[in-house]
Amino acid sequence: MKKTFIAAFVALALAHSLSAQQKIVVKNPGNHSRHELISIPYSSFTKHFKVDSVFTIVNAADGSEVAHQLEKLGQSFPQNVLVEVNVAEQQELTLTVKPQKGTAFQVRTYARYVPERKDDFAWENDIAAYRAYGKALEGTSEDAQGFDFWSKRTSELVIDEWYKTGDYHADHGKGLDYYSVGQTLGVGDLALFVNGSIKFTKHYRKFEVLDNGPIRSTFRLIFEPQEIEGNTIELSKTISIDAGSQLNKIQVELKNNKKSSTDVVIGLSRRGEEKPAYQFADNSLAYWEPTLADKGTTGTAVLFGKDKITLDTTDPKQFLVHTTIPGNKKFVYYNGAAWDRAGKITTAQEWFDYVKQQQQNISKPLKVTLK
Repeated sequence: MKKTFIAAFVALALAHSLSAQQKIVVKNPGNHSRHELISIPYSSFTKHFKVDSVFTIVNAADGSEVAHQLEKLGQSFPQNVLVEVNVAEQQELTLTVKPQKGTAFQVRTYARYVPERKDDFAWENDIAAYRAYGKALEGTSEDAQGFDFWSKRTSELVIDEWYKTGDYHADHGKGLDYYSVGQTLGVGDLALFVNGSIKFTKHYRKFEVLDNGPIRSTFRLIFEPQEIEGNTIELSKTISIDAGSQLNKIQVELKNNKKSSTDVVIGLSRRGEEKPAYQFADNSLAYWEPTLADKGTTGTAVLFGKDKITLDTTDPKQFLVHTTIPGNKKFVYYNGAAWDRAGKITTAQEWFDYVKQQQQNISKPLKVTLK
């Protein structure tokens, strides 16, 4: 009887200790499971949990360690704590924090300047890789305009390996670069739209790497001021890629010395087919390209917040999404791609469903509470 009482007392005390423990509660308000990063201000996090920059985050349900990153955004001191979470539909996830050093997590995002390949800037995660073209390519016979997509079928980071060999237009088991950009906006790049026509900017001139893994990489591409139809345009694009996501987040800062707002287009290369497979709904555009027998099939997409957008499908070389950027506002949108031979998304409908879900995630973010 005494032993039973002691055991019950210990269990009650443990339950009380767990219930009293400070925690992070993440609620999924949506109707599908969510795998993404949440962001908590570093100052709020350290104050609430009484820790410094060394800590471990644990799933309270099973005791497993959860990947996190101190996001600096180019500063010398952490600005946010990023936490990778998986939350089932209409469910809550509870995390606890321990003031001790944890596991060194696998690096799953990466971004870098590539001077050895004509000033490319390339970035990737465990799903896909992308690149932007630089000054050295400008005006050459190889010149192209928009964002490029590299098709991966490995979770390994491949940028350094592929640039080192230079043989990335053939698939040696990890994927390849077969996406064609040319004189289009590729996978969701942005250009000005002036007097009824597209005006490409020059390629980026400077870059800043703000964070570089393990679960988010962020960088900024800076363009030199440029005269376009009598307007002096100043432009920068801050791009983030998260582990496990098909998408990038792009924040555009655009200043126009002549106008309080600027008309722009965001594009997706298309392949000239008579009846393209695409979905334009809920402020997003998803496109499933024709299959190439020896390469597979690519899906591309752009997603927007509450900005007013219109779609132009008259150009056989690219879809164009029109919008207007106010001069005093940062413009945020998302772009991304998928490859069927990676095995995760293999049909047009699966791609359209993925993009639709991601659009819902943008409009209904996870609810994060410190308790």
